[in-house]
Amino acid sequence: MTSKILFLAGSARKDSLNKKLAKVAYELAVEQGADATFVDLKDYPMPLYDGDDESATGLPENAVKLKELFIAHSGLFIASPEYNSSFSALLKNTLDWISRPHSVKERPLCAFRDKVAALASTSPGALGGLRGLVPLRMMLGNIQVMVVPEQIAIGAGMSAFDEEGKLTDEKQSRALGLVVARLISETSN
Repeated sequence: MTSKILFLAGSARKDSLNKKLAKVAYELAVEQGADATFVDLKDYPMPLYDGDDESATGLPENAVKLKELFIAHSGLFIASPEYNSSFSALLKNTLDWISRPHSVKERPLCAFRDKVAALASTSPGALGGLRGLVPLRMMLGNIQVMVVPEQIAIGAGMSAFDEEGKLTDEKQSRALGLVVARLISETSN
């Protein structure tokens, strides 16, 4: 069975380090035989979640589109920047919107239930965004996503990638490959 995995970064910035990391992971997954899809959250702008807006107009069109992508994939790979020891507001808002039901017949948390996720981060700092993965792991667990124990946080992210966006350190590349391999293995079961 081929794993179908969605790759994304919790940043919309054009030259985001975490977007580069998610793309490298995506390429590794393709090399390992997964059916992989990369999405850029910049292509899915949404307003801040507001229950009154949801009651008045329902889910934004981009939330519905992203939710359909999440539902269609058995695994998620999220490269998350660390903002003040947590994950980004963009990622939180995205996950909040797509956690909302789109119809009365929809099963609660259908975009997340029974999914498997792997986490990674990179940042200019020495810890590589590691502190932001803790609350992200907790949130995903609370919405019924199984998060694999393997993860990677790459420090000194400004020098971690070459001009083509590849990781320059072979050990980091192998470690990322192991995280991706575990995600593929768990989504193939």
